[in-house]
Order: sequence, then C-alpha cells, then structure tokens
Amino acid sequence: MPENVLSLAVAQRAWNGVSVEISEYHCAGHVVHPLRHQTETRLSVVLEEVGGRCEPRLREDQPCPIAYMPRHMHFAPAGMEMWGSADARIVKDATLSFDLAVLGERLATGFNADASTAPRLRFADDRIWTLVRLLSDAVNDPDPSAQLYGDGLVAAIAARLFADPPAPGADAKGLAPHQLQRVIEYLNAHLPGRVELARLAELAGLSQSQFSRAFKASTGMAPYRWQLDARIRRAQALLIDTSASLDDVAEATGFADAVHFGRTFRKLTGATPAAWRYDRKN
Repeated sequence: MPENVLSLAVAQRAWNGVSVEISEYHCAGHVVHPLRHQTETRLSVVLEEVGGRCEPRLREDQPCPIAYMPRHMHFAPAGMEMWGSADARIVKDATLSFDLAVLGERLATGFNADASTAPRLRFADDRIWTLVRLLSDAVNDPDPSAQLYGDGLVAAIAARLFADPPAPGADAKGLAPHQLQRVIEYLNAHLPGRVELARLAELAGLSQSQFSRAFKASTGMAPYRWQLDARIRRAQALLIDTSASLDDVAEATGFADAVHFGRTFRKLTGATPAAWRYDRKN
C-alpha cells in the first residue's frame, strides 16, 4: 500500500460494460500515489473526505491547478497517467472504468468524441455525484433487482458524462479561478455562521443572480448547498477525531439541535451521525 495508508478496503462490480470500484482509504499522514486503471477510460468521484482534502494530479509533485470544490471528480481517457494526493484521514472514492464500445452497443448510442476523450482534471456535477453515490451503495447489494438498478444508474451517468455539449449560451459561465478561490476562502473562514449571498456576489464582482449561476456552474452546487456540505464535512471530522457528544457537534457546526443535525446528516450521507461514527471507529 502507499506510504501513510493504514488500511484500504475495495469493493467491485460491473454493469453495462462499466466496472465500478469503491475504495476506502484510512490514512495517517500525507499520501501521494499513482491512481489505478490508467489503461482505461475512467471517471473517479470523491464520495467522502474526512479530516482533510484530496486532489487529482497530473504529476506526483505538481499540485492540482484547479481550486478545491466539494464532491469533486475527474475524468481521464485511457492511457493518461494520474496521481492522487490526500491529507485526509479517510477518503472514499468510486472509479468507473468504461468500455465505451460495449457500453455504446448496449445503450444503442454513440458518445460525443470530445466528451469521451478530453480529460477533465477537477470538476463538480451534483447529478453525476448523486448517481454515483447510489451506484456505490448497490455494489454489495445481493438483491437480484440490484442488477437492473445499477444498469439504469450507469446509463444515466454515461448519458450525462458523454452528452453533446450544450449550445452556446445554454449554460451559465463559471467563476474565474481567482473569484472562486476568494469566495471559497470566505465561506470556509465563516463556517458555520450565517453568510449573505450579497457578500459572496460582492466578492466576485457580480450581481446576486449572476453569481448564483456562475457558482453552480463552477462547483455543481448552489451556494447554500456548498455551505451545508462543508458543515457536514466538518461534523464528520469532529465525529471521528473527538469524543464530542452529538449535541456538541451539532452546536459546533451551526445546527439548532442534535435532531436537526441528525436529520440533515443522514440525508446527505445516508447514515445517522452515531452509526457513521461507530462504523469508522470500530
């Protein structure tokens, strides 16, 4: 295993010409390692990062040039070398390796040439992330219906990932890297407190409506959802790194009480805070 990786759990399954590998790393320090499946066309999606962040790299010693965003992913064509870097305690990701010929035949469709061959180093797409999260939950599901369920999810992921690009002007233009960095730094500095949309728009030099569209185009999330996701990630770090009660974690991350915190945590992660903590400490 790579240096500073304490344990690695891997689960695999295939649907519709797509091999799905779910990996969960537990780390004790900075980790840099070559990513797997480099001979295949693949999409790698970060499902969890607790106690720090991870990033894709083109070179072992070259940090990712694209600003951090929650629920990030990268796409690489076959033969492209990629590295993973992490300072997180726990990283869980899903790698989908595509046999485009088989997938295209089964779905009776072709794929946009640029979308299927052009690398995308770091990007966010909330729809793809949600579909991949559901797919990861089905990897170890023995129920016979899980096959049809996974086939449908893979078809939906491929349709969105390899779709023809939208017509000019159809999608909002994203924030420039310096705008996004300024806004993200502000959001992080003010977690878990109240943040005004007007202030974020002012930092980017845009109107509120322009900013909202541009922020979602850059991160795949509305500003409120980004902030909520960041609060949950902070809660996860507290759950695994401290013995704080759920009431204390709720207060530290800006929730009214443990009930509200638990409901939101389960909605975003699929597990209650207590169950999530138990699974990762035992």
